Amino acid sequence: MAFKCIVCGKKTKSGHRVSHSNRKSNRKFKPNLQKIRIVLDGKKSYNYVCTKCIKSSRVKKTI
Repeated sequence: MAFKCIVCGKKTKSGHRVSHSNRKSNRKFKPNLQKIRIVLDGKKSYNYVCTKCIKSSRVKKTI
């Protein structure tokens, strides 16, 4: 399973780490994903969902 939001598709992006002398090296920007139990297509499953989707109630959490 990829580190990706199951609802909106948000995933890791790449960019640069910039030092004080303006030298650049590669880095990754990871989204804030939580592995929660949700109802997806009528089935309960554990999936990665970003916090923006959790807060805006785009997914239905199960107990």
